[in-house]
Amino acid sequence: MEFTKSLLVAASGLKAQAGRMRVIAENIANADSAPPRQGAEPYRRKIPSFVSHLDRETGASLVEAGRIARDRSAFRTKHDPGNPAADAKGDVQMPNVNTLIENMDMREAQRSYEANLNMVTGTRKMIAQTIAILR
Repeated sequence: MEFTKSLLVAASGLKAQAGRMRVIAENIANADSAPPRQGAEPYRRKIPSFVSHLDRETGASLVEAGRIARDRSAFRTKHDPGNPAADAKGDVQMPNVNTLIENMDMREAQRSYEANLNMVTGTRKMIAQTIAILR
Protein backbone atom coordinates (compact mmCIF):
# COMPACT_ATOMS: atom_id res chain seq x y z
CA MET A 1 0.00 0.00 0.00
CA GLU A 2 2.81 2.46 0.85
CA PHE A 3 4.50 1.66 -2.48
CA THR A 4 1.30 2.63 -4.28
CA LYS A 5 1.02 5.82 -2.28
CA SER A 6 4.60 6.87 -3.06
CA LEU A 7 4.07 6.14 -6.77
CA LEU A 8 0.86 8.20 -6.79
CA VAL A 9 2.59 11.14 -5.09
CA ALA A 10 5.52 11.02 -7.53
CA ALA A 11 3.25 10.64 -10.55
CA SER A 12 1.20 13.66 -9.52
CA GLY A 13 4.42 15.64 -9.10
CA LEU A 14 5.64 14.56 -12.54
CA LYS A 15 2.39 15.65 -14.15
CA ALA A 16 2.34 19.00 -12.34
CA GLN A 17 5.95 19.81 -13.21
CA ALA A 18 5.41 18.80 -16.85
CA GLY A 19 2.52 21.28 -17.00
CA ARG A 20 4.69 23.94 -15.40
CA MET A 21 7.42 23.35 -18.00
CA ARG A 22 4.87 23.71 -20.81
CA VAL A 23 3.78 27.12 -19.49
CA ILE A 24 7.40 28.25 -19.08
CA ALA A 25 8.22 27.09 -22.62
CA GLU A 26 5.27 29.11 -23.93
CA ASN A 27 6.54 32.18 -22.08
CA ILE A 28 10.03 31.77 -23.54
CA ALA A 29 8.65 31.20 -27.04
CA ASN A 30 6.67 34.46 -26.87
CA ALA A 31 9.32 36.59 -25.13
CA ASP A 32 10.14 38.59 -28.25
CA SER A 33 6.80 38.52 -30.04
CA ALA A 34 5.43 41.95 -30.87
CA PRO A 35 1.70 42.61 -31.04
CA PRO A 36 0.22 42.28 -34.55
CA ARG A 37 -0.95 45.90 -34.81
CA GLN A 38 -0.83 49.23 -33.03
CA GLY A 39 -2.95 49.33 -29.90
CA ALA A 40 -3.00 45.53 -29.51
CA GLU A 41 -1.70 44.12 -26.24
CA PRO A 42 1.45 41.98 -26.45
CA TYR A 43 1.74 38.51 -24.96
CA ARG A 44 1.35 38.59 -21.21
CA ARG A 45 3.51 36.22 -19.13
CA LYS A 46 1.68 33.25 -17.62
CA ILE A 47 2.31 32.09 -14.07
CA PRO A 48 1.47 28.47 -13.20
CA SER A 49 0.25 27.50 -9.76
CA PHE A 50 -0.20 24.24 -7.90
CA VAL A 51 -3.04 22.85 -5.82
CA SER A 52 -2.69 20.00 -3.35
CA HIS A 53 -5.52 17.67 -2.48
CA LEU A 54 -6.01 14.53 -0.45
CA ASP A 55 -6.69 11.30 -2.30
CA ARG A 56 -9.38 9.76 -0.10
CA GLU A 57 -8.79 6.26 -1.39
CA THR A 58 -5.10 6.09 -0.45
CA GLY A 59 -4.75 8.97 2.01
CA ALA A 60 -1.95 10.44 -0.10
CA SER A 61 -1.53 14.17 -0.49
CA LEU A 62 -1.29 14.80 -4.24
CA VAL A 63 -0.39 17.89 -6.22
CA GLU A 64 -1.81 19.05 -9.51
CA ALA A 65 -1.52 22.06 -11.77
CA GLY A 66 -3.80 24.82 -10.63
CA ARG A 67 -5.00 28.01 -12.22
CA ILE A 68 -2.71 29.78 -14.66
CA ALA A 69 -2.57 33.47 -13.80
CA ARG A 70 -1.49 36.35 -16.00
CA ASP A 71 1.44 38.46 -14.81
CA ARG A 72 0.15 42.02 -14.38
CA SER A 73 3.59 43.67 -14.40
CA ALA A 74 4.33 46.38 -16.95
CA PHE A 75 5.25 45.54 -20.52
CA ARG A 76 8.73 46.24 -21.84
CA THR A 77 9.13 49.01 -24.43
CA LYS A 78 11.30 48.66 -27.51
CA HIS A 79 12.09 51.45 -29.97
CA ASP A 80 11.25 50.06 -33.42
CA PRO A 81 9.66 52.71 -35.67
CA GLY A 82 9.31 50.29 -38.62
CA ASN A 83 7.12 47.88 -36.66
CA PRO A 84 3.38 48.01 -37.52
CA ALA A 85 2.60 47.99 -33.77
CA ALA A 86 4.75 51.09 -33.11
CA ASP A 87 3.12 54.17 -31.58
CA ALA A 88 3.68 57.76 -32.76
CA LYS A 89 7.09 57.86 -31.00
CA GLY A 90 8.20 54.60 -32.66
CA ASP A 91 7.93 52.57 -29.45
CA VAL A 92 6.45 49.08 -29.36
CA GLN A 93 5.12 47.40 -26.24
CA MET A 94 6.79 44.01 -25.84
CA PRO A 95 5.86 41.03 -23.61
CA ASN A 96 6.60 41.25 -19.89
CA VAL A 97 8.67 38.05 -20.09
CA ASN A 98 12.19 38.02 -18.65
CA THR A 99 13.97 35.05 -20.25
CA LEU A 100 16.51 34.88 -17.42
CA ILE A 101 13.72 34.34 -14.88
CA GLU A 102 11.99 31.86 -17.19
CA ASN A 103 15.21 29.87 -17.63
CA MET A 104 15.71 29.70 -13.87
CA ASP A 105 12.09 28.61 -13.39
CA MET A 106 12.61 25.96 -16.08
CA ARG A 107 15.72 24.67 -14.33
CA GLU A 108 13.84 24.45 -11.03
CA ALA A 109 10.93 22.63 -12.69
CA GLN A 110 13.34 20.19 -14.35
CA ARG A 111 15.01 19.44 -11.02
CA SER A 112 11.65 18.86 -9.36
CA TYR A 113 10.64 16.61 -12.24
CA GLU A 114 13.89 14.63 -11.87
CA ALA A 115 13.35 14.30 -8.11
CA ASN A 116 9.90 12.81 -8.71
CA LEU A 117 11.31 10.51 -11.38
CA ASN A 118 13.99 9.34 -8.93
CA MET A 119 11.24 8.62 -6.42
CA VAL A 120 9.48 6.40 -8.98
CA THR A 121 12.75 4.63 -9.80
CA GLY A 122 13.57 4.09 -6.11
CA THR A 123 10.09 2.74 -5.40
CA ARG A 124 10.33 0.34 -8.34
CA LYS A 125 13.68 -0.93 -7.03
CA MET A 126 12.21 -1.47 -3.56
CA ILE A 127 9.28 -3.40 -5.06
CA ALA A 128 11.69 -5.56 -7.06
CA GLN A 129 13.79 -6.25 -3.94
CA THR A 130 10.69 -7.12 -1.94
CA ILE A 131 9.58 -9.59 -4.60
CA ALA A 132 13.10 -11.08 -4.73
CA ILE A 133 13.07 -11.59 -0.94
CA LEU A 134 9.65 -13.28 -1.07
CA ARG A 135 10.83 -15.85 -3.64
